[in-house]
Amino acid sequence: MPETILLDITVVVLLGIGAQWMAWRFQLPSILLLLVVGFLAGPVLGVLDPQSLQGDWLFAFVSLSIGIILFEGGLSLRLSELRAVGSAVFNLITVGVLITWGMGAATAHYILGFNVSLAVLIGAILTVTGPTVVVPLLRHVRPKGRVSTIAKWEGITIDPVGAILAVLVLETLLLLNDPQGTGASASAAVEHVIVGLGLEIFVSLGVSVAATMLLVFILRRRMVPDFLRNPVTLMVVVVAFVVANVLQHEAGLLTTTLMGIALANQPYVSVQRIVEFKENLQVLLIGSLFVLLSARLELTALNYIDLNVLVFLGILVILVRPLAVLLSTIGTKLEWEEKVFLSWMAPRGIVAAAVASLFAYQLRPVYPDAIDGMVPVVFAIIVGTVAIYGLTAAPLAQWLDLADPDPEGLLFVGADDWVRRVARHVQELGFTVALIDNNPEHVQKARDEGLMARQANALSESVLDEVDLSGIGRLLITIPNDEVASLTALHFSDVFDTTDIYQLAAQPDSRHGREGVMPKHLRGRPLFGEGTSYQSLSAHVERGDAVKVLKLADDFSGEEPKEYYTYDDLSTQYDDYTVVPLFILRNGGNELVIVSEMSQFSLRPSERLVALVGPAAEPNESNSRRESMADRTPGDVVFEVEDALTGDGDGMRSS
Repeated sequence: MPETILLDITVVVLLGIGAQWMAWRFQLPSILLLLVVGFLAGPVLGVLDPQSLQGDWLFAFVSLSIGIILFEGGLSLRLSELRAVGSAVFNLITVGVLITWGMGAATAHYILGFNVSLAVLIGAILTVTGPTVVVPLLRHVRPKGRVSTIAKWEGITIDPVGAILAVLVLETLLLLNDPQGTGASASAAVEHVIVGLGLEIFVSLGVSVAATMLLVFILRRRMVPDFLRNPVTLMVVVVAFVVANVLQHEAGLLTTTLMGIALANQPYVSVQRIVEFKENLQVLLIGSLFVLLSARLELTALNYIDLNVLVFLGILVILVRPLAVLLSTIGTKLEWEEKVFLSWMAPRGIVAAAVASLFAYQLRPVYPDAIDGMVPVVFAIIVGTVAIYGLTAAPLAQWLDLADPDPEGLLFVGADDWVRRVARHVQELGFTVALIDNNPEHVQKARDEGLMARQANALSESVLDEVDLSGIGRLLITIPNDEVASLTALHFSDVFDTTDIYQLAAQPDSRHGREGVMPKHLRGRPLFGEGTSYQSLSAHVERGDAVKVLKLADDFSGEEPKEYYTYDDLSTQYDDYTVVPLFILRNGGNELVIVSEMSQFSLRPSERLVALVGPAAEPNESNSRRESMADRTPGDVVFEVEDALTGDGDGMRSS
């Protein structure tokens, strides 16, 4: 028996993490794979026994896990973001919820044939979206401006709101259909709802404030060592969730959400390490929850999926959501493109799945014949909305000009003289460029030169929210301090994938054996090659080197070119210290590749090389180039300057 339980736990973890890896590998919505994998492992293949996944233990685990997930979501919310979008967010989680509830209930009754009571409950359950689906989708789409903030706030705060609404509806149904035959009157039910809502808010506020103050006090006074900070935080969150639930049914979800928001916005202790821990825990919890909930379905659940369910899904997506957004954004300053995008952003997630499964279990004695169809319908809506929004949100955002299909822009951390010169050249090539620097003089010079720059501390917790990353896809850390640069790489790993974070070494030996060198896992990828450093690039610019665009010489094109040229090929033509490769322009100049590991340097004849070229290596001087062509061995590469900055670095001229 213990071996069987251990095997089931192992299968759940393996499937949960494996499905999310496959989703990342093939660029698919992870929830789709999690639900499919869970259903296959449960009722289809029998790897997980659906009958063993019934009972109170599962729902207790699911409820607590959702509370932790909402706490992690709350940690990503900054109250400063509400200055511009607060009214829209408030309307969406109030007016929008009521519209979705009412229209969803009516559609469930008239299209799917559920009785009025269950239809009202289904409408309440489907008001929630959730951070488990919205946040990854936003991270994938990366929409510009306000819509990302609005969608994030709505997705996180609507979960406890929708869950509380669904709980109040459930309790009302149980009150009106008391198995003992003492059902309450309608007025008593309304009174119960009002009192229950008041208690939910009162208990959640009280417990969340008390728990947050306790946690801040413990962390600020350093009453626990560093290795216990995250476990103690998790302990306080779990205790707060349970206490709130004991005092008022299902008040724990709102409590943990408020705790996350309060902790993220207090100025006394840093929450960065807590956020990282909770994000890792969230991946495990989400994978396990979706696998468990989908595995407990029966094969007979497929009997409830018919054309009417597809019509129900279509009405929710095409009519209900757009109407809710339209009415909720009346009087706001949102553009029509932003409203359209928000109208196409309401995927359902783990809260809807968990609440539907729990309520079906509790309502079976009341509606023994009608309740079986509720869970399959809700799961079908989850799959349908995730598939529709997950596969179409990115193209829609691009069509509305709210997102870039594959952001090629660069964010420079540091704005020294040579950094601004490189950034300005990249911007003139047509790519988005932004700079942040803590030095106000550097920032002002960058702005005077037409660059988008912001004064900010790269290690501050607010910098990730303050910097506009629209069109930005890569991070280039160009500061003369290896330790601060490494901390910056770690800090920005919440936003950029590690493959898109590049770090310039401070000194030539920073990456090669110097005592105290930062280990590889604490650094970004080499920027402009392993042997290039901040010190060496500064020296190049000080002696007069200029950023130039090189192409394969016309005289050389008559010979049979190689398929691609390596850095060694370039080195045979020019000395390493006079030509420093920076970027490669591909696909007709539409793709900017950052030169990193020199062992992977690959330049095709149709591509152009952006490099820092010294005065002693002027490849566009015809005599020297012809002499070099006469002297070189077959197969060596010869470049000429296509575009070059003028001597003072203030413009570009074509060859």
